[in-house]
Amino acid sequence: QVQLVESGGGLVQAGGSLRLSCAASGRAFSSYSAGWFRQAPGKEREFVAAIRWNTGNTYYADSVKGRFTISRDNVKNMVYLQMNSLKPEDTAVYYCAARGSMVIPRTPASWDYWGQGTQVTVSS
Repeated sequence: QVQLVESGGGLVQAGGSLRLSCAASGRAFSSYSAGWFRQAPGKEREFVAAIRWNTGNTYYADSVKGRFTISRDNVKNMVYLQMNSLKPEDTAVYYCAARGSMVIPRTPASWDYWGQGTQVTVSS
């Protein structure tokens, strides 16, 4: 089993920055992938970013490319999402996810483990 716990959400003005953290535990992650998804009120959960744990290769949704950066700390088993130049449309609950494969799908249903989510609110 894998446990994921997010932190770092909050309220920020448009143009500001936040860093989300995800603490991962339960097994070795060398063959895993980790990702961030978000869900705004009334909308489906959508892919934001992902990283292959062993190589560090990263993938982004077009809507956040150039503004968000996903990274991981192999020693601490942490995944981060640095969010810069935030916009009101980035407001959502952000979820950390993991899957036991280095294949990275963008559909939420393909991911095996989820955190409880952390709220990010961007005011205009």
